[in-house]
Amino acid sequence: MELPLKSIALTIVIVTVLTWAWRVLNWVWLRPEKLEKFLRQQGLKGNSYRLLFGDLKENSIELKEAKARPLSLDDNIAIRVNPFLHKLVNDYGKNSFMWFGPTPRVNIMNPDQIKEIFTRINDFQKVNSIPLARLLIVGLATLEGEKWAKHRKLINPAFHQEKLKLMLPAFYLSCIEIITKWEKQMSVEGSSELDVWPYLANLTSDVISRTAFGSSYEEGRRIFQLQAELAELTMQVFRSVHIPGWRFLPTKRNRRMKEIDKEIRASLMGIIKNREKAMRAGEAANDDLLGILMETSFREIEEHGNNKNVGFSMNDVIEECKLFYFAGQETTSVLLNWTMVLLSKHQDWQERARQEVLQVFGNNKPDYDGLNHLKIVSTKEIVFDIDQFDHINLSCVCMYVTGPDDTLRGTQALSARNCA
Repeated sequence: MELPLKSIALTIVIVTVLTWAWRVLNWVWLRPEKLEKFLRQQGLKGNSYRLLFGDLKENSIELKEAKARPLSLDDNIAIRVNPFLHKLVNDYGKNSFMWFGPTPRVNIMNPDQIKEIFTRINDFQKVNSIPLARLLIVGLATLEGEKWAKHRKLINPAFHQEKLKLMLPAFYLSCIEIITKWEKQMSVEGSSELDVWPYLANLTSDVISRTAFGSSYEEGRRIFQLQAELAELTMQVFRSVHIPGWRFLPTKRNRRMKEIDKEIRASLMGIIKNREKAMRAGEAANDDLLGILMETSFREIEEHGNNKNVGFSMNDVIEECKLFYFAGQETTSVLLNWTMVLLSKHQDWQERARQEVLQVFGNNKPDYDGLNHLKIVSTKEIVFDIDQFDHINLSCVCMYVTGPDDTLRGTQALSARNCA
């Protein structure tokens, strides 16, 4: 009796090992080779698949080399921002693909195809991101279907024109503070060399903090510091091969990312709970993002007979606040910085913008109605002007996976056009 039990146990172990060995082999070699065959049959070109790493090593090396070279304002910015992708398109054309580990990504650069991808949201769904990346990229950006529709409905009122008008004083206060700091650093001669980048980074942090929670940057700076560190660690995760289950190992990076997420959530939860208590005590909701989110959620719950499923949970609010921080801070500061670079380079536009502002506002405080009268200093005009520079023409990337019938099925398209 004892011998058969040992044989059964040994058989189970062997079958388990063989099953996992087959899955690993399929993941690192068989499936990528099959996908590559399908891609080439459809006329797409790219590097041959390299075991496990794909193009990640070459991508990392080229990015490091690009950042080590000095950058001139006349240089092609695409070579520095994404040197590997730039080289790939030059070598293989617009219909090309690249390897992120064992996963291929197809470059979509045809505007009609990009439009189709963004309209067929059920066929081209969002990428199932690496689990560790979800500590940073959360909320509306990762949702699909009914949950996406629910969050979009509850968040949308925060960005209505009338609500944005109420946030203008917060924008003005943050801007006037940074201008005052610059004025204090000016020399007696009236001019001084100044590194504006850290100030612009603080400016956008301050604006987001005030418009999201009604607090100043000084009060919310810890959240920004943690978000910045988490973003850097997340980029390291994206540049490395994703091994299923790796996030559970207590590596230094994994532990730090989870510690940061825990601290951010604790800070946000404290702010949210205090606001919730104030609202339940009858205090009017603030006109910041958090106040609008909570007010809209409470109203939706009441309209549906106190059904909490139609509103935001505590975790939902935390994730949307984290996304607001992440999506708005560095992107806006980079755009402001690049706009200043272009205005410095094209001083005729700088002078035209200055004269328009003086003509509309003079020495008065900017207001919403006055901003609507600006023609040169407007998002539309700035984007149009930037669009004239051919070197800011980056591609759009679309990731593909195979469906059950081994046909190619798109999962997401990420626009990188005009990434000034």
